[in-house]
Amino acid sequence: MLLAASAALALALPASAQEEPKGAPAPSEIVAAALKADWVAIAAEDLLVMTLAPEADGSPRTVVIQLMPAPFSQGWVHNIRLFARSGWYDGISVNRVQDNYVTQWGDPNYDNPEATGTPKPLPEGLRVMGEAEYTVTDIPPGIKDVVTKIFEKIEADQPGQPAPLNNFEPGLVSVADFPFSFAASFYKGFPFAWHLEQHFQSIASPTHCYGMVGVGRNYSPDTGSGAELYTVIGHAPRHLDRNIALVGRVIEGMEHLSSLPRGSGALGFYTAEEAAKRTPILSVRVASDLPASEQPTFEYLSTESTTFATYAEAIANRRDPFFIVPAGGADICNIRVPVRRVEE
Repeated sequence: MLLAASAALALALPASAQEEPKGAPAPSEIVAAALKADWVAIAAEDLLVMTLAPEADGSPRTVVIQLMPAPFSQGWVHNIRLFARSGWYDGISVNRVQDNYVTQWGDPNYDNPEATGTPKPLPEGLRVMGEAEYTVTDIPPGIKDVVTKIFEKIEADQPGQPAPLNNFEPGLVSVADFPFSFAASFYKGFPFAWHLEQHFQSIASPTHCYGMVGVGRNYSPDTGSGAELYTVIGHAPRHLDRNIALVGRVIEGMEHLSSLPRGSGALGFYTAEEAAKRTPILSVRVASDLPASEQPTFEYLSTESTTFATYAEAIANRRDPFFIVPAGGADICNIRVPVRRVEE
């Protein structure tokens, strides 16, 4: 009777009260054990600090965006720094929040179906990009190395067998990415997809994962200037890859953009009656332009490191105690590159 009572008590205990069994380390534990040398500093010139209006209780809301590294989307990145440094972003607002899709911000009177006033004049010196610049054909060495290694693995594989695209080696973390691309991998901490075009020409493009920041645009041939920006707040809309410019990712404060009230207008835009739902954006600054004491400092886990390869493999094949069956693979957007704030 005592044994039965003890068993019943054990079953009644909440999961948090159970003693965690020993097993393989979780991805978070692998990241926590990373060496200092595994982390890469993000330059202040590559960070945007966006200050939203405070919460109703006065709590501050700050969003930090890391801009896309070369060679991807550099014309738009140039424009975004220009918009920020000219003060053009100051006083704009969040105008669109579409559930499981995107949060978008910009001048409420600029290319907005609910516009009621005159758009802000755009700053001088903006670049105009073509659709070809959504992708990169001049593949940089870091990506070429990944592509070469993938081909070497395919050639070494047995004929008729699936290409071994799920790899978790240092400098070659790549996953099968069908139907969106031939394969997906990482470059300087950002996810990218690798496509094979006619005659086996390879091109690369950033991927629309959660938290990525893109440039709003109108119908082709318009490619957007950077006046309208959005971030992905739902399931990765990979159908947008190669159709729109990606310029960075939110690395802090994502909760301030993902939890905003949804718009009931077309595509999630706020209607005229919902104007009060728009969240004002007080300022956007390039971090390097801030006083040294106000510049945030961040690092990302090097996607070339052994630690990252171990972390990615652990995500694809969870063996830590909670899991029963390893998945055997992972979507590129599930392997989120760890980023951490460095306190002085």
